[in-house]
Amino acid sequence: MKNTHLYIVLLLLSFGITNAQQTPAKKQTKTIAITGATAHIGNGDMIKNSLIIFKDGKLITVVDATVAKMDLTGMEVIDASEKHVYPGFIIPNTTLGLVEIDAVRATDDDSELGSWNPHIRSLIAYNTESKVVESLRPNGVLLAQVTPRGGRISGTSSVVQLDAWNWEDAVVKEDDGIHMSWPNNFSRGRWWRGEDPGMKINKDYEKQVKEIGDFFAATKAYANVSNSTLNLPYEATKGLFDGSKKLFINVDDEKGIIDAVNFSKANGVTNMTIVSGNEAYKVADLLKQNNISVLLQRVHSRPGQTDDDYDLPFKMAKLLVDKGVLVALEGNGQMERMNARNLPFYAGTTVSYGLTKAQALQLITLNTAKILGIDAIYGSLEEGKSATLFISEGDALDMRTNILSHAFIDGRLISLESHQTTLWKRYSEKLKNQD
Repeated sequence: MKNTHLYIVLLLLSFGITNAQQTPAKKQTKTIAITGATAHIGNGDMIKNSLIIFKDGKLITVVDATVAKMDLTGMEVIDASEKHVYPGFIIPNTTLGLVEIDAVRATDDDSELGSWNPHIRSLIAYNTESKVVESLRPNGVLLAQVTPRGGRISGTSSVVQLDAWNWEDAVVKEDDGIHMSWPNNFSRGRWWRGEDPGMKINKDYEKQVKEIGDFFAATKAYANVSNSTLNLPYEATKGLFDGSKKLFINVDDEKGIIDAVNFSKANGVTNMTIVSGNEAYKVADLLKQNNISVLLQRVHSRPGQTDDDYDLPFKMAKLLVDKGVLVALEGNGQMERMNARNLPFYAGTTVSYGLTKAQALQLITLNTAKILGIDAIYGSLEEGKSATLFISEGDALDMRTNILSHAFIDGRLISLESHQTTLWKRYSEKLKNQD
């Protein structure tokens, strides 16, 4: 019996070792220079023959190599001629690392019971060992805003980089924002209960909005009393009123967006972003006037309403960008964690519907960094910023040519291997080895 138990333990350990996350990269120790690549800066600029040098995890030189001649002696030089360099892509509003297998409850930690959970922090539940996390890196997605779900106020998100031993090592910006779901003005009947599946008015809408107002009023009252008994939900929400946290409001319909904007203004919340925003294009002027950004719904989706244009999800970014609204792309929805690696191809689709390549790139780099409040360090290839970038064989917004040869997070050369590449190598040899 003892030998049997030992065998089982060794078997489980062997399985864990062969299927674990790739070992996080070591800290950069040598200055690295990337030469000859077309550098896509992320702020709208491009350098066709670039010289990029980074040291101690920071970019120290980003120049046109035909103009600036520099001595590269003692540096590790990567010849990237005819290749492309991009800043690391950023996926916001994702449950990445919070759920591993949807059908296995023990691996699902993306929500808590109850409606008012601003104090619930997604960061401490983030699993750096997730196989899904490592599958994003070969497509250039190197940072993520890990976000909880459920309830009226879901909780607090944090921004992480995707190559770490644990969440403490992974964190880039801790507790960056609170996420709230605005009540729906309309809902569909539940056909499985024999109800008409068509749209109907939400009769409880005003009541639900009032409940949000009451919660915010209680938070303000709590903040104004210095000797209050500690209340974790109110304590977590205080940051919305001094601007230290951003309020992310999930809302789709035109009236709901207008009401959410007016509610935020009335409550002194100046740092706000609309999430999903299916009808945000209808109130683009209002959003621009109030300096409100949008994390736009998944591009590869169907129109929300029967009278919407068939290609509305594809051209939504163009409609908002043309109005001067700060826009970034998110991927919330069915199989969102698995689909998160498709983020660059969502951006690529917007090019076919009106945006330039440079504008589309900003949707998943600098624009996202601005919305998440990390643009001083990430989001573009500029001197002084983090050396979080990658080299691609071709256009990184095109799934046919987005083939990475190198990727760096804070100057660390990270592994591009994953469970998928392991299987590919295994089965690509299968027929060759058969007699």
